[in-house]
Amino acid sequence: MIIRRKSLLAAVLVAVAGIGILSAQQSLSQDEWEAKTFEKQPPEKVMDAAGIKPGMTVGELGAGRGRFTVRLARRVGSAGKILANDIDADGLAYLRERCRKAGINNVETILGREDDPLFPKRSLDLAFMVWTYHFFDKPVAMLKSLIPALKPGARVVMVEPDPARGPGGPDHGVSRERIIKEAAKAGFELIQTESFLPEDLIFVLRLK
Repeated sequence: MIIRRKSLLAAVLVAVAGIGILSAQQSLSQDEWEAKTFEKQPPEKVMDAAGIKPGMTVGELGAGRGRFTVRLARRVGSAGKILANDIDADGLAYLRERCRKAGINNVETILGREDDPLFPKRSLDLAFMVWTYHFFDKPVAMLKSLIPALKPGARVVMVEPDPARGPGGPDHGVSRERIIKEAAKAGFELIQTESFLPEDLIFVLRLK
């Protein structure tokens, strides 16, 4: 398999970024690390921009240990539900215990595949992901896999590093131009871009 220099550089930068995040989590407690990330991603403002409201069923891709999951669960309330997806079984186990301790009862975890989150058909009012899309090996295929799970009018919302402002530089993150191109290949269109976060962009997609 031939890897282009640019692709190799991007892979190295992603790996370095991942090491940095891991190091930060090792040096800080989970609560401290989350507090640091939320200084640049205020969860209430992010959820407002995403249009997340009480009663919604939200599918979260790459939920991990639940940094955003627990906040999403509180936002949608008892009438709503969060389907928390990841391919990391240990992370989802941590999330289940976290919800149990916090008395959160509207989160269901789903162990997905690398090319399919395995959300139930016609279950989602909104699909949501933070710092997840740029890690997908096959992003267009992943977007297509969401289509059966979306209710009519449902949206897909992504929070991704801005290549123009993020710490990883121009080879790390997701540009608006890339999203437009890949969304179109998957059958979606970009209907909204928010740039109020200091290092990230928020993209809102819907089916064409």
